Amino acid sequence: MNIIVCIKQVPNTTNVQIDHETGRLKRDGLESIINPFDEYAIEEGVRIKERVGGKVTVITMGPPQAEAVLREAIAKGADEGVLLSDRAFGGADTLATSYALSTAVRFLGNFDIVICGKQASDGDTAQVGPGIAEMLDIPHVAYVKKVESVDDKTIKVERMMKDGYDLIESSLPVLLTVVKEINNPRVASLKGKMAAKKAVIKVLDAAAIGADVKKTGLNGSPTQVMKIFTPPQRTGGEKFTGEPNKVAVDLVKRLSDLSLI
Repeated sequence: MNIIVCIKQVPNTTNVQIDHETGRLKRDGLESIINPFDEYAIEEGVRIKERVGGKVTVITMGPPQAEAVLREAIAKGADEGVLLSDRAFGGADTLATSYALSTAVRFLGNFDIVICGKQASDGDTAQVGPGIAEMLDIPHVAYVKKVESVDDKTIKVERMMKDGYDLIESSLPVLLTVVKEINNPRVASLKGKMAAKKAVIKVLDAAAIGADVKKTGLNGSPTQVMKIFTPPQRTGGEKFTGEPNKVAVDLVKRLSDLSLI
């Protein structure tokens, strides 16, 4: 079983700032981590490998320092890491990102399951996983909360819904996007950390995977950021204090004065 997990390096902060000139995230000086939802994708890939055998390859697209998240994934049980790094990939929106990652997956070949986290903490679009599947022309299941069974031809999963879950069976190859309810990611072992330190990370550029640079990075991004701004803080408002009965009377009177009731 050949399993590919697509992960992303994101800023380790809730205070995401935007460069108003370029419309991109400001990453300089910020600690970077594995996108939290991708932690569950890595764990599920490793669990499937432990269940049926095979290999887990982790892919990320980013600058050279993104190698760190690949090593962390290897420390947690993945077997290989692949870094897509090229200036041609810079500034990609979700469509261009999906194209680059799907091209890399196709280049690696012979895959059975592709796993992605539900969404990235910096973009929150949840578009890249399904986008990869569409470009690979394979079935995909989103919001997977459990892998019921898997063999060399089919996989059966539970897809989380608002009122329960759907039980879905798919042929392989397939792409899954997983939610945090699917598992509890393991802590890297000492043996895993040693393996990660020794691992050789394969670095591929656009030419190596046969990507059309007209479809990567800014060139391949139809989504253009026209304007970015921080919403102004809310001001004004009234606060009523005192005993509940008095507050209720005062509120009704104020609403009546404003002709709202």
